Amino acid sequence: MKAGSGDQGSPPCFLRFPRPVRVVSGAEAELKCVVLGEPPPIVVWEKGGQQLAASERLSFPADGAEHGLLLSGALPTDAGVYVCRARNAAGEAYAAAAVTVLEPPAPEREPQPAERPRPPPGTGEGAPVFLTGPRSQWVLRGAEVVLECQVGGLPAPTLYWEKDGMALDEVWDSSHFSLEPGRAEGRPGASLALRILAARLPDSGVYVCHARNAHGHARAGALLQVQQPPESPPEDPDEAPNPVVEPLKCAPKTFWVNEGKHAKFRCYVMGKPEPEIEWLWEGHPLLPDRRRLMYRDRDGGFVLKVLYCQAKDRGLYVCAARNSAGQTLSAVQLHVKEPRLRFTRPLQDVEGREHGIVVLECKVPNSRIPTAWFREDQRLLPCRKYEQIEEGTVRRLIIHRLKADDDGVYLCEMRGRVRTVANVTVKGPILKRLPRKLDVFEGENAVLLVETREAGVEGRWSRDGEDLPATCQSSSGHMHALVLPGVTREDAGEVTFSLGNSRTTTLLRVKCVKHNPPGPPVLAEMFKGHRNTVLLTWKPPEPAPETPFIYRLERQEVGSEDWIQCFSIEKAGAVEVPGDCVPSEGDYRFRVCTVSEHGRSSHVVFHGSAHLVPTARLVAGLDDVQVYDGEDAVFSLDLSTIIQGTWFLNGEELKSNEPEGQVEPGALRYRVEQKGLQHRLILQAVKHQDSGALVGFSCPGVQDSAALTIQESPVHILSPQDKVSLTFTTSERVVLTCELSRVDFPASWYKDGQKVEESKSLVVKMDGRKHRLIMPEAQVQDSGEFECRTEGVSAFFSVSVQDPPVHILDPREHVFVHAITSECVMLTCEVDREDAPVHWYKDGQEVEESDFVVLENEGPHHRLVLPAAQPPDGGEFQCVAGDERAYFTVTITDVSSWIVYPSGKVYVAAVRLERVVLTCELCRPWAEVHWTKDGEEVVESPALLLQKEDTVRRLVLPAVQLEDSGEYLCEIDDESASFTVTVTEPPVRIIYPRDEVTLVAVSLECVVLMCELSREDAPVRWYKDGLEVEESEALVLESDGPRRRLVLPAAQPEDGGEFVCDAGDDSAFFTVTVTEPPVQFLAPEAAPSPLCVAPGEPLVLSCELSRAGALVFWNHNGRPVQEGEGLELRAEGPRRVLCIRAADPVHAGLYTCQSGAAPGAPSLSFTVQVAEPPVRVVDPEAAQTRVRSTPGGDLELAVHLSRPGGPVRWYKDGERLASQGRVQLEQDGARQVLRVQGARSRDAGEYLCDTPQDSRIFLVSVEEPPPVKLGSELTPLTVHEGDDATFRCEVSPPDADVTWLHNGAIVTPGPQLEVAQNGSSRMLTVRGCQLEDAGTVTAQAGGTSTSARLHVRETELLFLRRLQDVRAEEGQDVCLEVETGRVGAAGAVRWVRGGAPLPPDSRLSTAQDGHVYRLFIHGVVLADQGTYGCESHHDRTLARLSVKPRQLRVLRPLEDVTVIEGGSATFQLELSQEDVTGEWARGGVRLQPGPTCQIHAEGHAHCLVLSGLGLADSGCISFTADALRCAARLTVREAPVTIVRGPQDLEVTEGDTATFECELSQALADVTWEKDGQPLTPSPRLRLQALGTRRLLQLRRCGPLESGTYSCVVGMARAGPVHLVVRERKVSVLSELRSVSAREGDGATFECTVSEVETTGSWELGGRPLRPGGRVRIRQEGKKHILVLSELRAEDSGEVRFQAGPAQSVAQLEVEALPLQICRRPPREKTVLVGRRAVLEVTVSRSGGQVCWLREGVALCPGDKYELRSHGHTHSLVIYDVRPEDQGSYCCQAGQDSAHTRLLVEGS
Repeated sequence: MKAGSGDQGSPPCFLRFPRPVRVVSGAEAELKCVVLGEPPPIVVWEKGGQQLAASERLSFPADGAEHGLLLSGALPTDAGVYVCRARNAAGEAYAAAAVTVLEPPAPEREPQPAERPRPPPGTGEGAPVFLTGPRSQWVLRGAEVVLECQVGGLPAPTLYWEKDGMALDEVWDSSHFSLEPGRAEGRPGASLALRILAARLPDSGVYVCHARNAHGHARAGALLQVQQPPESPPEDPDEAPNPVVEPLKCAPKTFWVNEGKHAKFRCYVMGKPEPEIEWLWEGHPLLPDRRRLMYRDRDGGFVLKVLYCQAKDRGLYVCAARNSAGQTLSAVQLHVKEPRLRFTRPLQDVEGREHGIVVLECKVPNSRIPTAWFREDQRLLPCRKYEQIEEGTVRRLIIHRLKADDDGVYLCEMRGRVRTVANVTVKGPILKRLPRKLDVFEGENAVLLVETREAGVEGRWSRDGEDLPATCQSSSGHMHALVLPGVTREDAGEVTFSLGNSRTTTLLRVKCVKHNPPGPPVLAEMFKGHRNTVLLTWKPPEPAPETPFIYRLERQEVGSEDWIQCFSIEKAGAVEVPGDCVPSEGDYRFRVCTVSEHGRSSHVVFHGSAHLVPTARLVAGLDDVQVYDGEDAVFSLDLSTIIQGTWFLNGEELKSNEPEGQVEPGALRYRVEQKGLQHRLILQAVKHQDSGALVGFSCPGVQDSAALTIQESPVHILSPQDKVSLTFTTSERVVLTCELSRVDFPASWYKDGQKVEESKSLVVKMDGRKHRLIMPEAQVQDSGEFECRTEGVSAFFSVSVQDPPVHILDPREHVFVHAITSECVMLTCEVDREDAPVHWYKDGQEVEESDFVVLENEGPHHRLVLPAAQPPDGGEFQCVAGDERAYFTVTITDVSSWIVYPSGKVYVAAVRLERVVLTCELCRPWAEVHWTKDGEEVVESPALLLQKEDTVRRLVLPAVQLEDSGEYLCEIDDESASFTVTVTEPPVRIIYPRDEVTLVAVSLECVVLMCELSREDAPVRWYKDGLEVEESEALVLESDGPRRRLVLPAAQPEDGGEFVCDAGDDSAFFTVTVTEPPVQFLAPEAAPSPLCVAPGEPLVLSCELSRAGALVFWNHNGRPVQEGEGLELRAEGPRRVLCIRAADPVHAGLYTCQSGAAPGAPSLSFTVQVAEPPVRVVDPEAAQTRVRSTPGGDLELAVHLSRPGGPVRWYKDGERLASQGRVQLEQDGARQVLRVQGARSRDAGEYLCDTPQDSRIFLVSVEEPPPVKLGSELTPLTVHEGDDATFRCEVSPPDADVTWLHNGAIVTPGPQLEVAQNGSSRMLTVRGCQLEDAGTVTAQAGGTSTSARLHVRETELLFLRRLQDVRAEEGQDVCLEVETGRVGAAGAVRWVRGGAPLPPDSRLSTAQDGHVYRLFIHGVVLADQGTYGCESHHDRTLARLSVKPRQLRVLRPLEDVTVIEGGSATFQLELSQEDVTGEWARGGVRLQPGPTCQIHAEGHAHCLVLSGLGLADSGCISFTADALRCAARLTVREAPVTIVRGPQDLEVTEGDTATFECELSQALADVTWEKDGQPLTPSPRLRLQALGTRRLLQLRRCGPLESGTYSCVVGMARAGPVHLVVRERKVSVLSELRSVSAREGDGATFECTVSEVETTGSWELGGRPLRPGGRVRIRQEGKKHILVLSELRAEDSGEVRFQAGPAQSVAQLEVEALPLQICRRPPREKTVLVGRRAVLEVTVSRSGGQVCWLREGVALCPGDKYELRSHGHTHSLVIYDVRPEDQGSYCCQAGQDSAHTRLLVEGS
């Protein structure tokens, strides 16, 4: 599953839900579920709406996505519904399961106190429990079978057996079954054995033993399989068998199935004994396997199902049934229809071992055919387990990590559901696996079988991961069975059989059996009987339900919607409903229904209603009430039903319609209450005179009364009941309260046994029952024991008044102080009381004030000051105030300089966007620094980060910009580190190309030079051969982000050269060479064959080049061809031509056309041959020709040669003839003639005409010509119009002339009449015969002739495309169209309607277009409807014309309209018809004409005008007319907000409030206030308010910055700008500063009072501005401004100035310097080695004091030898390179104080 989408992940989803659990009390119960989600969900378990927590008995194991609830030692209280709830950020999911805890039968206890051992299960009273269940068995036919079970339970359960859900007596043949009841020896419980004698094949099935007693029902089942033994079956026991009922004997049925589909055969057989069934295929017994399933259905039929049929499955299938009485057969012939498209190579069965792989492979006819893989009915998708490969036409499936469940039938399917099937056998410990799924109806038995390779092994059956009980498992040899009798929905799940690492799984699905609920009762009637009762009668439903049922009667109070059940009864009839059955008085209706275990029928409501009044009974009556004077008296009673009642007081009815009342003015007050069944009367604050009053209550059926007694109450203390201890702090108000039982009763107060006397500090008050003692401001001395005493009872108070505890306000945490030598260290502690005592401690010792430690107190502030701290002064300090302590850790270090690095100025050069880090290292990690840039303090932001890490301080610029250049200072005290940062643009770098690029292109090719830069916005320049290029059509410059291109769309050779892309800091070089493409010969493609021409003939040599302007050279036999002398050279575009006008033998030879003069250039050669062609005989074509001549006539033999002038010789019978005598040889150009005058018989013979290369033979005969005669007669012909007719005859001799005549006229050959001759055959063909061509055709030859008749039939005019029915709408144009087989003459077809010719009508017209004939009907009307036909002489076609009335259509539809609120909208549409009546509607509500709605209709147009529109009028506007509906959208937009009244200019005084106000046209609108064009946002000094349509802008405490122009903007409206002028407030000094004189170290306070309260002032000392912090504190109290200077120094003397606007006040501060003293002295003696450095150091009382160093009384001056240092309070003398002569006495003088040290020098 995926967790969609989104950013939040996927919500939780349960993959496996928890299953209900039933456990015995004391056992362990576990719920498990699997839940996924992203992020992983949090899983909690709940019960009864409360989240469960882990305990000793309850735990929540989790393993990845699996979560569980484990309950140890289940108790009956643990039963219930448990909810697993999973939630994450994307959502929540939950699942629930019930846990049932069964109470075990309680063991009987013996009289002895000792407990007996716990009895075994089933021995105590309780539901039946199977101690041992029946075992599944596999036996051979004829064997004896015993199924036995043992059951415990009290009372003893009743046992009975079932077979396949039927009682044994219901089994057809159960005579060989016997039951043997009894008790097993030595074992508790009852047993019932089922014995089957001589088991038969039909005895196979599931046997279930049921056990039932008063506490419940249990069952256990076993499987019995009877198998056919290999030998002949034994005879059945002797009995009178019934004959088998044989089916009808007939020929086998035929069943066709497509390949890959399933075939199902069913045979229903009856007989006694029950027949045994055997399935046969082609005479061979069938056994069940993967593709052949054999089972018996619920109707008792025997089923054989062949899955995924293949061609090999075809054949005869026989169902054979036999018993001892006979046998019968039923057969069917199965045919498998193979598809046209088949697999080239089908799948083959394969085997594989568990955990291995198998490969299935097949071939498809075409590689483009898609295929899909299936395991049985499950589609397999490619994954790691199922690898699917396609290689050409091969399809391959590889199954990895084989499991037992992978055993099965696999299919490969291509389009058209063409399949190929194969079995995959997985070899492993499990031979026969479980089915993929098993569907069982609820209540049926579920049986699962597994066969293992090894016998006797123990497997594990489980469902959803939980082991199944052993009573439903059986094993025998290789077989393992799981029998679940009477399954329920809880049994559904994933059932698994595991054997070692091998496992097989099935999905058990339990289907619910649907039952119909019972029918409703009938004839329900209501009769209103006696008062306050109703009689209801009805009859049972028809038909009566099959299962037990009851009637449920319900009531409903009139006016209510709820039906409430009254009661249920089992029998129909009459039921009387009394008023006591209803809760309150009212009218009630009743209904009844039938209810059974299969559901509830519909309700039948009784007609009418009945008024019922519940009869009230007294449940708890009134009691007499005794109260004290002034208390409330409460009387109450409870009734059996809700009913109204009446209260009475002393016989007077109290008004119940008022919750409170008064008996009479000024008398007793009362309150009446009723809550459900309880009634109460409360008499308020009864008096003594009310004693004896009688209270009564009355309602239908109930009357009760009670008396009221009032007595004087003894005084007692209501509160406090016990002694009260109170603790107060001084000045707190103390109130002690004592409440008495009686009002205004006196009481006295005592303190420590003495009566209290009233005073200002102690006040006594009495208020009704309450007595108070008040101390307005308690003091410590007010503590004591107080007593409130009255008539023998007292209340005691113990009061303790203490000073309030001291609390330290600051610091709240441990403070760490780091200082350097001689620095002033101040530790401050603030307490919550000024007078609170505070003590300081250092390292556990209390600190005493001295010159080195100063303790100061200023109000609640307490300070410990170390004026000149030294390293020994460090330590742990504590400020102790009462019970609280503040801790300080002080560390003093010696330091000479704060900044360790850098020691000098640092210069940083960076490029833009580079990361720059400025680092400053300090000597102390706690030191604080300030960073400035160009004198201004920097502000941290994402572009400037300030980092602090130990002693290192960094300023980081993550992406430096040009404006970040400048001088940065890291400042601490008077030291600073300087950094000069210079930021420049990064140099532009060319990323690509890095090297010079050389490009070679061909002319007209597109050349692109590309350069990629490091920066997108960097400019570049392109140069060619040193000159900058300019963009043109032939040179384009492009820019795409960081890429720059120079494009030559059609490069020319002159475009070549060196190109440079210059980016300032970098360049890229390109060398471009553009060459002409090599010239190629395009035609002829192949080498030309030799050309042979005759002399004088023209000759043309031609070739085509790839370039028109290419230069070529012609050569002849290696020599250049010169134009002239009959040779012509031409160039026609790309063609080159050499033309020889008249060929001559000198022109023969090899011609070469070469492109260019370069060696190796392409060339083309032609071979030309010039020679005389051989003389050929052109006519006659035949080698021999017979010539017949008549005696006396001239004989002429002629030949035609291929050219004139050829030599010819004539021969007769081998002798050469010459031109002499009667023989004449003649030549006429190319015609040669042999003429013999007066031919004689001896002239006959063979004549030869011979040329050098050819010859012809003439066979001459001289004889009389034969008579001409016709050899055959003409045949009469009959043809269709347009066909050809051919007449043929034979003539003798073949060369005789034939004359043709047509209708007596001689035929002249032409296009229509053709005359042909073929030997002796003569033919006359008449083309495209027409009717007028009919007649007589005659052939004449010599004196003979023959004639025949030509008949021409007219062609039928048939309709190839017939008329089609037409549906048209009134007013449309209609065209009816037909197409004939030929083009008919005008009038060949006619149009009819209803069998009659069309009437003349201007709307009707016809047209012919070749074969197509059309009838047009323009503007059809309803009268045109009918049958139309088109007729010819030979054919007819009809069609129906249907005319529908004109449909109403929308010509111009409605359009959406958007208007402003308050405006009007117009909707218009145009229809196809006039005067149409329609309805307008808005939002489905019909609109009526009115003031705001106008409806118009004129002709085709309809119009709706809506005015005064509001926002609620938006919706759908529709127009409806008949079946037409047109709609559009009306959108009413809110009117734009306008500013009715804008703000005005304002002028206020500085510090005052300025308010701008504007008024809008609408209340609900957002406005934006702007100042100087910038939008304003609310702040503490700027408030935006909305008051209805008014909008306010308030500016509080205005200052000069608030001056400017302001505008109010709402939508597109704007008001302003208006101006705000803030006048400076005139401030004057009311009380001037006073000069102060103080001593060094003291403090000084300056006060100045001005005329205005909210005035900001500034202080200066000696011209230097003062800021709060350190020794300076500045505060303002109203008009008074105060400056406090602490720890004054001599240098603080000077002028103090206070300035508030133009007003100022000046005073003088004089600080008297204390005498300079030496606080820390150097040692008296100091020893230094020769050559080393000596340092003498002193600390004085104040910094800045001047000291003088002397040696032997002589003042020392700084130089190479001596260095004088001064840092704050510390002064040092450094002596370099100490020598023996430096030894002596050194002195440091500080004012009047001095310190001496003797320097000793050791070494030489």
